[in-house]
Amino acid sequence: MYSILKSVAKKIIPKNILVGNEIFFRTLLTPFYKGGGNECNACGTKLKRFAKLPNEELICPVCGSISRARRLLMLLNDEFIKSGDSVLDFSPSRVLYRIFNRRKDIHYFPSDFEDEFLSAYQYDITAIDAPDNKFDVIICYHILEHIEKDEKAINELYRVLKKQGKILVQTPFKEGDIFENPNINTATQRLQHFGQEDHVRIYSVKGLVRRLEKGGFITEVRTFSVDNYFGFAENETVIVCRKIG
Repeated sequence: MYSILKSVAKKIIPKNILVGNEIFFRTLLTPFYKGGGNECNACGTKLKRFAKLPNEELICPVCGSISRARRLLMLLNDEFIKSGDSVLDFSPSRVLYRIFNRRKDIHYFPSDFEDEFLSAYQYDITAIDAPDNKFDVIICYHILEHIEKDEKAINELYRVLKKQGKILVQTPFKEGDIFENPNINTATQRLQHFGQEDHVRIYSVKGLVRRLEKGGFITEVRTFSVDNYFGFAENETVIVCRKIG
C-alpha cells in the first residue's frame, strides 16, 4: 500500500510541495500503520509494521526514515554526539536533518554540494571551506562512492576533524577489493558496473579501510545484526574513524 500511495502522490503533487509538506502528508498514513509490533526510534511511533519498499528496505511510513538512518541516529545519540559538539553532516537524510537541526545544544552543519538534500551549507568534500580541526563529529554516509578524487576528500575530512574527533563512514560494499575504472564514465556504464548512475566505484570494506588509514585515521569496522523491532537491517557495516594525531 505504501509504495502505491507514494507513486500516486508523486504523479499528482509537485515534488517541491511533497518535500515541503512531507510531515503533513505522512500524518495521513499514521492511522494505517500505528500499532505495537515495531517502533521507529527516529519519530518514536509505535507501528504495526514498517512499510516495505520495492528494494526490500524497511521505511517508517510516519517519518520516512530508512533502516540505515535509524541505526545511524541510534549510534550518534548513544555514543558519538554530545552537548556542545560541532557536527558536519554530508547530504543528510531529511529525517536526521530535522532532528539535529532542532537541537540547540550542538552546532549542526548540514551540507549538500549539489543542492539535492536539505542543507544550510554547500561544502565541496575535496576542498572543505572550513578551518583545520573544526568538527567533533562528521557523518559521511553514502558519499565517497560518488567522489572521483576520494583520497583528496579523505585528506580534507582528516584536516577539518578535531583531534580525538570521529567520523562515521558508510558506502555500499562488495567482497574482494575496490572496483573502479576511470574509463567507466557514462551514466549507463556506471549503472551497469557500479550499481548507480552517479557512482564512480564500489568499495570493499578492507579497501576503504586502507584508504582511510592512509589518510591518517585509526579505523574500527563495526558490523551489526538485524533488529526486527526497530527495523534495522542485517549485516550493516559502519567504519568508525578517529583522528588521534
